[in-house]
Amino acid sequence: MRTWTIFFTFLFLAIAAGVPTARALTQDELIARIQAAGYTQVSEIKSTAEGTTAKAVKNGKPVRLLIDGAGQIKEQN
Repeated sequence: MRTWTIFFTFLFLAIAAGVPTARALTQDELIARIQAAGYTQVSEIKSTAEGTTAKAVKNGKPVRLLIDGAGQIKEQN
């Protein structure tokens, strides 16, 4: 159930951003992209009005992330 919710959230974000639906990220793809950016312990992935948020760890410090519709990862304060 949670996987479907996340899938449809990303599908909606992809459509809203004008990205072809075939390019919508799955939860596993999103986690892989975050980990490729140097983050570990990715958790609490949620959809918000701003984009997708997640918690992770980088350099031993916990951080909150915002992933926008284009897939860019930004740390939030």
